[in-house]
Amino acid sequence: MAYVERRSLGITPTERLDLIPLREEHAEEMAAVLADPALYTFTGGAPDTPAELRARYRRLAAGSPEPGTSWHNWVVRLRTEGCLTGYVQATVTGRTAELAWVVGTPWQGRGIATEAARAAAVELTAGQVDTLVAHIHPDHHASAAVATALGLTPTDRWYDGERRWQS
Repeated sequence: MAYVERRSLGITPTERLDLIPLREEHAEEMAAVLADPALYTFTGGAPDTPAELRARYRRLAAGSPEPGTSWHNWVVRLRTEGCLTGYVQATVTGRTAELAWVVGTPWQGRGIATEAARAAAVELTAGQVDTLVAHIHPDHHASAAVATALGLTPTDRWYDGERRWQS
């Protein structure tokens, strides 16, 4: 059975994090979280303004226009600091979820991406998804470490300069 619901799944809180379904209201705080140009070293692009993020978040919250595809987007809140630190997203098609994660520069190196991505993976694989996929730039060692922690392994498939990792 394919999972096609448009709303993001609720994620059980982790030891340190809350994964909250993305809303347009998160744009202002997330613009600050994502403001460091260094975050775009491997993906390209530049930081969005709050207005650009609001428009993007509105589109994401509306759900995928493709039948049989659902989008799940969560902001990551670090409870001890009471602030958003990044996001995790998944595009689910059939029984495969493509995962992506970003943690703002000030919070990197603390295991937040691994903890958040693992929480999303656990929810997604609880009946809806059999296969997890991530696309990672070959020089992005931190994201490769997150993928490894999730049980993903690199394949010989490439897309847009990024290696496909898969469970």
